[in-house]
Amino acid sequence: MAKKETERSLRELTRVKPGEKVNLAKFDCGDPLGRDKDGAEKVLADNLARLADLQCRIYAEAKHAVLIVLQGIDAAGKDGTIKVIAGAFNPQGTPVTSFKEPTPIELAHDYLWRVHAAMPGKGQIGIFNRSHYEQVLIVRVHNLEPEEQWRRHYGEIRDWELMLTQEGVTILKFFLAIDKDTQRQRFQDRVDDPIKRWKFSMADQVERKFWDAYTLAFNEMLAETSTDYAPWQLIPANHNWVRNLAVSEIVADAIDELNPQYPEPDTGIEGFKVV
Repeated sequence: MAKKETERSLRELTRVKPGEKVNLAKFDCGDPLGRDKDGAEKVLADNLARLADLQCRIYAEAKHAVLIVLQGIDAAGKDGTIKVIAGAFNPQGTPVTSFKEPTPIELAHDYLWRVHAAMPGKGQIGIFNRSHYEQVLIVRVHNLEPEEQWRRHYGEIRDWELMLTQEGVTILKFFLAIDKDTQRQRFQDRVDDPIKRWKFSMADQVERKFWDAYTLAFNEMLAETSTDYAPWQLIPANHNWVRNLAVSEIVADAIDELNPQYPEPDTGIEGFKVV
């Protein structure tokens, strides 16, 4: 008999198995994953406390690099997730990179050039707001490359991520899934709030017309690039509390497995009197 959802880790519940077919049109973006909203605030606080401790250890030990990749359609909650998760970390050890339209210099190189340059080093937990996956998403939806070319990127990305993991990078990939009505409401909230209005542009309304095309691209991306060494976690993100709970727990559990430790102090420091 399958475990009840409350008995399964969120990492296990949300993992996309290699080659697994995903149908976001039928995915429940409001699924609470068997968790209770009433107790979510305390659990999230505990998760963030774990993350703060683990990041200190990662930074001090300087042996591991961790990359957190956040993908999702506009208004899926990437910025909000970064605010919550990165809020537990010392900024010195947490570079955050947002990948927007490539510059002319970036376009003069291969598509992984700018991404590789932003990779976290040992002792760092890097966060990508969008990523190299735009090369099989927006490029596909807007016909910026021939199909033969963008399809080739799936294998290139798998190989690149394998190389990174073999070099000691832990890759944690999160796809934040919201439904079309939730996106509409979040866009409307931006329009109605003078403080958030700057985050909305008429281009966002235009992009909504491509919802179905993006859904197909997301489905294939998840199936083609979720691997044993760098699996996708498919997060129902209609509710911020579920999203934050899931991402914080999964990141904390993954870093905990690395077992980062503070370095041993120099000989003779214990009991030393500073003058």
